[in-house]
Amino acid sequence: MSCVHIIDDDEAIRDALSWLLGSRGVAVQAWESAESFLEAYRSDLRGCLLLDIRMGGMSGLELFDRLRDHACALPVIFLTGHADVPMAVAALKRGARDFVEKPFNDNDLVDRLLEALAAEAEAYARSASKADRQTRLATLSSRERQVMDLILEGLMNKVIADRLGISMRTVEVHRARVLEKMGAKTAVDLARLVAGE
Repeated sequence: MSCVHIIDDDEAIRDALSWLLGSRGVAVQAWESAESFLEAYRSDLRGCLLLDIRMGGMSGLELFDRLRDHACALPVIFLTGHADVPMAVAALKRGARDFVEKPFNDNDLVDRLLEALAAEAEAYARSASKADRQTRLATLSSRERQVMDLILEGLMNKVIADRLGISMRTVEVHRARVLEKMGAKTAVDLARLVAGE
Protein backbone atom coordinates (compact mmCIF):
# COMPACT_ATOMS: atom_id res chain seq x y z
CA MET A 1 0.00 0.00 0.00
CA SER A 2 1.25 3.45 -0.89
CA CYS A 3 1.53 5.87 2.02
CA VAL A 4 3.55 8.67 3.55
CA HIS A 5 6.18 7.29 5.89
CA ILE A 6 6.82 9.88 8.60
CA ILE A 7 10.19 9.36 10.23
CA ASP A 8 10.71 11.73 13.16
CA ASP A 9 11.87 11.16 16.74
CA ASP A 10 9.45 13.81 18.07
CA GLU A 11 6.20 12.05 19.00
CA ALA A 12 4.19 15.31 18.94
CA ILE A 13 5.32 16.01 15.35
CA ARG A 14 4.53 12.43 14.28
CA ASP A 15 1.06 12.62 15.81
CA ALA A 16 0.28 16.06 14.36
CA LEU A 17 1.45 15.06 10.88
CA SER A 18 -0.42 11.75 11.04
CA TRP A 19 -3.62 13.58 11.98
CA LEU A 20 -3.09 16.25 9.29
CA LEU A 21 -2.50 13.73 6.51
CA GLY A 22 -5.27 11.45 7.74
CA SER A 23 -7.71 14.39 7.60
CA ARG A 24 -6.87 14.73 3.89
CA GLY A 25 -7.39 11.01 3.27
CA VAL A 26 -3.68 10.20 2.94
CA ALA A 27 -2.47 6.87 4.35
CA VAL A 28 0.33 7.29 6.90
CA GLN A 29 2.81 5.13 8.74
CA ALA A 30 4.83 6.81 11.47
CA TRP A 31 8.29 5.71 12.63
CA GLU A 32 10.01 6.89 15.81
CA SER A 33 13.53 6.54 14.47
CA ALA A 34 15.58 6.02 11.35
CA GLU A 35 16.69 2.69 12.78
CA SER A 36 13.11 1.41 13.20
CA PHE A 37 12.27 2.34 9.62
CA LEU A 38 15.46 0.80 8.24
CA GLU A 39 14.80 -2.41 10.16
CA ALA A 40 11.34 -2.72 8.58
CA TYR A 41 12.38 -1.50 5.11
CA ARG A 42 11.55 -3.77 2.15
CA SER A 43 12.37 -3.12 -1.49
CA ASP A 44 8.66 -3.34 -2.42
CA LEU A 45 7.68 -0.48 -0.08
CA ARG A 46 5.47 2.13 -1.79
CA GLY A 47 4.86 5.82 -1.15
CA CYS A 48 7.20 8.58 -0.04
CA LEU A 49 9.25 9.52 3.02
CA LEU A 50 8.88 12.61 5.18
CA LEU A 51 12.18 12.54 7.00
CA ASP A 52 13.49 14.74 9.81
CA ILE A 53 17.12 15.69 9.24
CA ARG A 54 18.12 15.75 12.92
CA MET A 55 17.16 12.82 15.12
CA GLY A 56 18.73 11.06 18.05
CA GLY A 57 20.74 8.06 16.86
CA MET A 58 20.89 7.79 13.09
CA SER A 59 20.20 11.13 11.41
CA GLY A 60 17.84 11.60 8.52
CA LEU A 61 20.78 12.19 6.20
CA GLU A 62 22.41 8.93 7.27
CA LEU A 63 19.17 7.05 6.65
CA PHE A 64 18.84 8.75 3.25
CA ASP A 65 22.34 7.62 2.29
CA ARG A 66 21.68 4.06 3.46
CA LEU A 67 18.45 3.90 1.48
CA ARG A 68 20.32 5.08 -1.61
CA ASP A 69 22.78 2.23 -1.02
CA HIS A 70 19.74 -0.12 -1.14
CA ALA A 71 18.69 1.48 -4.47
CA CYS A 72 15.55 2.86 -2.80
CA ALA A 73 13.75 5.11 -5.28
CA LEU A 74 11.06 6.41 -2.92
CA PRO A 75 10.80 10.21 -3.01
CA VAL A 76 12.19 11.84 0.14
CA ILE A 77 11.08 15.18 1.56
CA PHE A 78 13.20 16.44 4.44
CA LEU A 79 11.85 18.37 7.41
CA THR A 80 14.46 20.88 8.53
CA GLY A 81 15.02 23.54 11.12
CA HIS A 82 16.38 26.89 9.94
CA ALA A 83 19.98 25.94 10.74
CA ASP A 84 19.64 22.73 8.70
CA VAL A 85 18.99 24.40 5.33
CA PRO A 86 22.57 23.88 4.01
CA MET A 87 22.26 20.16 4.89
CA ALA A 88 18.90 19.99 3.11
CA VAL A 89 20.36 21.63 0.01
CA ALA A 90 23.16 19.05 0.04
CA ALA A 91 20.53 16.30 0.29
CA LEU A 92 18.71 17.74 -2.73
CA LYS A 93 21.93 17.55 -4.70
CA ARG A 94 22.17 13.86 -3.72
CA GLY A 95 18.65 13.11 -4.94
CA ALA A 96 16.12 14.16 -2.29
CA ARG A 97 12.88 15.47 -3.79
CA ASP A 98 12.31 18.50 -1.56
CA PHE A 99 12.77 20.01 1.87
CA VAL A 100 10.36 21.87 4.13
CA GLU A 101 11.41 24.22 6.90
CA LYS A 102 9.89 24.06 10.37
CA PRO A 103 7.51 25.58 11.24
CA PHE A 104 5.73 24.58 8.06
CA ASN A 105 2.49 25.56 6.35
CA ASP A 106 0.14 22.57 6.68
CA ASN A 107 -1.47 22.89 3.24
CA ASP A 108 1.86 23.48 1.51
CA LEU A 109 3.36 20.40 3.15
CA VAL A 110 0.39 18.19 2.24
CA ASP A 111 0.48 19.46 -1.36
CA ARG A 112 4.18 18.60 -1.64
CA LEU A 113 3.59 15.14 -0.20
CA LEU A 114 0.68 14.51 -2.60
CA GLU A 115 2.94 15.51 -5.51
CA ALA A 116 5.62 13.10 -4.25
CA LEU A 117 3.06 10.28 -3.95
CA ALA A 118 1.81 10.97 -7.49
CA ALA A 119 5.38 10.95 -8.85
CA GLU A 120 6.11 7.65 -7.10
CA ALA A 121 2.87 6.10 -8.42
CA GLU A 122 3.76 7.16 -11.97
CA ALA A 123 7.29 5.76 -11.67
CA TYR A 124 5.89 2.51 -10.25
CA ALA A 125 3.41 2.19 -13.14
CA ARG A 126 6.19 2.75 -15.70
CA SER A 127 8.34 0.13 -13.99
CA ALA A 128 5.47 -2.38 -13.85
CA SER A 129 4.69 -1.77 -17.52
CA LYS A 130 8.33 -2.29 -18.47
CA ALA A 131 8.48 -5.53 -16.44
CA ASP A 132 5.28 -6.78 -18.12
CA ARG A 133 6.71 -5.94 -21.55
CA GLN A 134 9.93 -7.82 -20.74
CA THR A 135 7.95 -10.84 -19.52
CA ARG A 136 5.91 -10.89 -22.72
CA LEU A 137 9.02 -10.54 -24.90
CA ALA A 138 10.59 -13.48 -23.06
CA THR A 139 7.68 -15.72 -24.16
CA LEU A 140 8.53 -15.25 -27.85
CA SER A 141 10.48 -17.97 -29.62
CA SER A 142 13.58 -16.89 -31.52
CA ARG A 143 11.68 -17.18 -34.84
CA GLU A 144 8.76 -15.17 -33.45
CA ARG A 145 11.24 -12.54 -32.33
CA GLN A 146 12.73 -12.40 -35.84
CA VAL A 147 9.26 -12.02 -37.35
CA MET A 148 8.38 -9.32 -34.81
CA ASP A 149 11.54 -7.36 -35.60
CA LEU A 150 10.72 -7.44 -39.30
CA ILE A 151 7.09 -6.43 -38.63
CA LEU A 152 8.43 -3.48 -36.65
CA GLU A 153 10.55 -2.53 -39.67
CA GLY A 154 7.25 -2.19 -41.53
CA LEU A 155 7.77 -5.16 -43.85
CA MET A 156 4.84 -7.02 -45.39
CA ASN A 157 4.33 -10.75 -44.80
CA LYS A 158 5.60 -11.70 -48.28
CA VAL A 159 8.83 -9.73 -47.79
CA ILE A 160 9.31 -11.27 -44.34
CA ALA A 161 8.77 -14.76 -45.82
CA ASP A 162 11.35 -14.11 -48.55
CA ARG A 163 13.86 -12.67 -46.10
CA LEU A 164 13.54 -15.59 -43.65
CA GLY A 165 13.18 -18.29 -46.32
CA ILE A 166 9.85 -19.53 -44.98
CA SER A 167 6.31 -19.68 -46.41
CA MET A 168 3.97 -16.74 -46.19
CA ARG A 169 1.50 -18.93 -44.25
CA THR A 170 4.20 -19.61 -41.64
CA VAL A 171 4.83 -15.86 -41.34
CA GLU A 172 1.08 -15.32 -40.81
CA VAL A 173 1.06 -17.92 -38.02
CA HIS A 174 4.11 -16.38 -36.35
CA ARG A 175 2.65 -12.89 -36.74
CA ALA A 176 -0.62 -13.98 -35.08
CA ARG A 177 1.29 -15.59 -32.20
CA VAL A 178 3.47 -12.50 -31.71
CA LEU A 179 0.43 -10.22 -31.57
CA GLU A 180 -1.35 -12.59 -29.16
CA LYS A 181 1.64 -13.03 -26.83
CA MET A 182 2.36 -9.30 -26.80
CA GLY A 183 -1.31 -8.40 -26.25
CA ALA A 184 -1.48 -6.28 -29.42
CA LYS A 185 -4.19 -6.13 -32.08
CA THR A 186 -2.22 -4.48 -34.87
CA ALA A 187 1.38 -3.82 -35.90
CA VAL A 188 0.92 -0.22 -34.71
CA ASP A 189 -0.17 -1.48 -31.26
CA LEU A 190 2.84 -3.79 -31.25
CA ALA A 191 5.19 -0.91 -32.05
CA ARG A 192 3.72 1.16 -29.21
CA LEU A 193 4.06 -1.72 -26.75
CA VAL A 194 7.65 -2.45 -27.66
CA ALA A 195 8.51 1.26 -27.54
CA GLY A 196 6.98 1.47 -24.08
CA GLU A 197 4.27 4.02 -24.88
